[in-house]
Amino acid sequence: MTDQYLSGLVLEGRRVVVVGGGGVAQRRLPRLLESGAKIDLISPSITPTIEGLLSNPSLSWTERGYQYGDLDGSWYVVVATDDTAVNDQVSQEAEERRIFCVRSDDRSRATAWTPASGQHDNVTIGVLGGGDHRRSAAVRDAILEGLRTGELGAREAGKHPGVYLVGGGPGDPDLITVRGRRLLAEADVVVADRLAPQQLLDELHPDVELFDAAKLPRGRAAQQEEINRILVDRGQQGKVVVRLKGGDPYVFGRGFEEALACAEAGVRWTVVPGITSSISVPAVSGIPVTHRGVTHEFTVVSGHIPPSHPDSLINWDALAQLSGTLVLLMAVENLAAITERLIAAGRRADTPAAAIADGTLPGQRMVTSDLAGIAATMAEAGVGAPAIVVIGNVVDVAAQARRDGTRA
Repeated sequence: MTDQYLSGLVLEGRRVVVVGGGGVAQRRLPRLLESGAKIDLISPSITPTIEGLLSNPSLSWTERGYQYGDLDGSWYVVVATDDTAVNDQVSQEAEERRIFCVRSDDRSRATAWTPASGQHDNVTIGVLGGGDHRRSAAVRDAILEGLRTGELGAREAGKHPGVYLVGGGPGDPDLITVRGRRLLAEADVVVADRLAPQQLLDELHPDVELFDAAKLPRGRAAQQEEINRILVDRGQQGKVVVRLKGGDPYVFGRGFEEALACAEAGVRWTVVPGITSSISVPAVSGIPVTHRGVTHEFTVVSGHIPPSHPDSLINWDALAQLSGTLVLLMAVENLAAITERLIAAGRRADTPAAAIADGTLPGQRMVTSDLAGIAATMAEAGVGAPAIVVIGNVVDVAAQARRDGTRA
């Protein structure tokens, strides 16, 4: 077969026909929808995932098999059935109408191939590996990683000045989002929290201006004022400023205070969500915050203020009446007072409880007890902050899984 001529199709507003509703179509549809194409899907049946995509007005489903004439007015065709005879019929009609056609079963009989593709900023990568899909994907991934780390292309290319409020995840550097890691590679300035993944700071370009938020002027208000000042000042200088925070910027992270400071100063800002520790730390410890037949709810609460404090905004008595999972963040210092209040307000003292310190990091530790004893158990084991406390029957579910040996 002769070499292919690689080209980028502009499909926005143009009719694209996809014949077949199985796994191949399921993989192709998201990118076709991103292109803005008007997609007609023709298949007697579709996967549940494709059914979920039908909420997109650019996708319509004709619930039957292919019929001659279905390609009328189309610009591009994807044939993805497991019936060779049907695929041949679609290919023949496409040839007659001079419509480029991709076939999932036999690339030698197609007039177009789908490359392994990906995007970095406004750069789209497409790789054709002569039919070797694994090689195509590997080459694509290597190119994208080079672009993200700055090893390929000029570091300044594609940079967009502004302040980026980036959630770094629970601590393990591998759990930051792809976009978060890319922005760190592009940053001119990084303002990092103590709980942000510290290993990522070693990867910063030597010219990056780094501020350790934990070492800024002390006092909660003074520290936040200085953080805001740095973000606004460097943003006004036209730099790429990454505010690297632990977990998610908007989950007890004061991220929106920083967004407001930027907005008031006229500085462009963007939030990059992160994996919140309230869900991920219990998960990596084997505790699901919800489980069918056990709980239909979970509540995440900040415990940095004790229940009796006049500044507390939490209705602890109402929380005690819930039967679902309660996840406490920043609660180590006030845990004894919190558990006492919950029990006094009606939560069973023998409700299972667990505390996980340094979640997702090499030194992660977990202790389990019940609501009445978890504070003392933590103290006896020397488990301190930062720690996540989980209260609810899901703790017993996790313990059962460990006893059964079902957790890898």
